[in-house]
Amino acid sequence: MNKTIEKQELIDKIVEAIQDVKGEDIMIFDLSNIENSVAETFVICSGNSNTQVSALAGSVEKKVRNELQDRPWHVEGTDNAMWILVDYVTVVVHIFQKQVREYYDIEELWGDAKITKIENEI
Repeated sequence: MNKTIEKQELIDKIVEAIQDVKGEDIMIFDLSNIENSVAETFVICSGNSNTQVSALAGSVEKKVRNELQDRPWHVEGTDNAMWILVDYVTVVVHIFQKQVREYYDIEELWGDAKITKIENEI
């Protein structure tokens, strides 16, 4: 399968998994044209509590594992669930509690990226 199609399919599944658990402010950052970036794509979203942040991360891992037979290379932040990072190497998912996301202002940090905002499903 074409690597670009695979990556897009992974991004689509991640977004679906986030929407399944009502994740908010979903954004996709295309970092492929940024020198020395740590991944090609970031998917970023917010949850309202550590319980929801944990559920979002679990949903992403489960959907990607069940539908694409892929597992993350690395996961961190599950202990306090303020900011969970799920790393699929080319695509990295950042799941924040709202106040933590505002504090780190990751959108500003990666402002050179091509950013796609996902509208919440009604």
